[in-house]
Amino acid sequence: MRKLLLLIFFSVSQLVSNAQSYTIILKGGHLIDPRNGINEVMDVAIQDGKIAAVAKNIDPKLGKLVIDAVGKYITPGLIDIHGHVFAGTTADGQLENGFSSLPADGFTFRVGVTTIVDAGDAGAKSFPVFKANVIDRSQTRVLAFLNISNEGMRGDEMSVWQQNTEFMDPEMAAKVAKQYPDHIVGIKVAHFHSPDFIAVDRALQAGRLANLPVMIDFGGAKPRLSIEDLFIKRLRKGDIFTHTFGQLLETKETIVDVETKTLKPFVIEARKRGVIFDVGHGGGSFAFSQAIPAAKVGFFPETISTDLHTGSMNSAMKDMLNVMSKFLAIKMPFNDVIKASTWAAAQAINHEELGHLSVGAIADITMLNLRQGKFGFYDVARFKVEGEQLLECEMTIKGGRVVYDLNARSIIQESK
Repeated sequence: MRKLLLLIFFSVSQLVSNAQSYTIILKGGHLIDPRNGINEVMDVAIQDGKIAAVAKNIDPKLGKLVIDAVGKYITPGLIDIHGHVFAGTTADGQLENGFSSLPADGFTFRVGVTTIVDAGDAGAKSFPVFKANVIDRSQTRVLAFLNISNEGMRGDEMSVWQQNTEFMDPEMAAKVAKQYPDHIVGIKVAHFHSPDFIAVDRALQAGRLANLPVMIDFGGAKPRLSIEDLFIKRLRKGDIFTHTFGQLLETKETIVDVETKTLKPFVIEARKRGVIFDVGHGGGSFAFSQAIPAAKVGFFPETISTDLHTGSMNSAMKDMLNVMSKFLAIKMPFNDVIKASTWAAAQAINHEELGHLSVGAIADITMLNLRQGKFGFYDVARFKVEGEQLLECEMTIKGGRVVYDLNARSIIQESK
């Protein structure tokens, strides 16, 4: 009898185990998955950290944890391809291992970001420290553009480490990029203020050697350099122009003519050639005077990013969702805003295992509220635009695990 009871117990246990096929089911949310062309109410099931099923109606009995997503938008985990997260305590570090960068985990999950790409804080010499101290210790997936200066963003912008071209070694940068193919997504050039293209050209040389794209933070030179020259003669398909909507007239040419308020024709030509235009909002690199005229002719960014650092987090930029909401306010279609923050971003950094919710994909998921009302947004010049929609993160799931839960939707209330 005892053996029979044990056999029945184990049989029932196995049936229960088999019935609960999924660790998590998100039930009834509006799924937006640009890669797969999905824009409708769908259930999503997770098992072993991967997307296990996407369907109109997944039996809730199959889920160990069923999360109510009715009235919410379900998207792939957001990808911010321009941040500064090499936080540290080095006195002359600034963005590299210093006080101007931020710890990723404090500024990502709560706004739906599961992957952030550090935009050139580390150079070839300092990347091993960045990997050990930040990449390997962060819950957020941290990737990186490697600075063409082997000293990275050390010191202020006019420091010898960022301005002396002797530190800009394409061979060294390419060698380190090849050593860390899972973490380095491209080469970054930034903050070079001499009126010539040497920093850009060396970054492009490193990009060719390593077979990686280059992200260009352009400007700062007197006299200004030609962005037509940059776009048409230098940048390749897949190279990224960040700070697209910046307006620093003395040191950087703009994409929109400030007098006629028209988009310059060679910008469209560059897009056709495959140059990627990224936001990179930051503390001084986004102006509605550039973004609105561009939007009126349908020129929106391929990728939306923050340029997160201590100088931007509490000013006009704030966070990824605020930047996305700004583009909703200037009439960028909602699906395109999501695409620019997920699948298009994954493509730009050549990590196409991210940014979508295909069955078998990594279960990085963001649950969003799209609040309706009257909201204000301002740019780096403190020009205000009002919008009727504001994105808010309800929940973030990374690798199948709930890492942020605004309203305790994943918490099962025990009966008393």
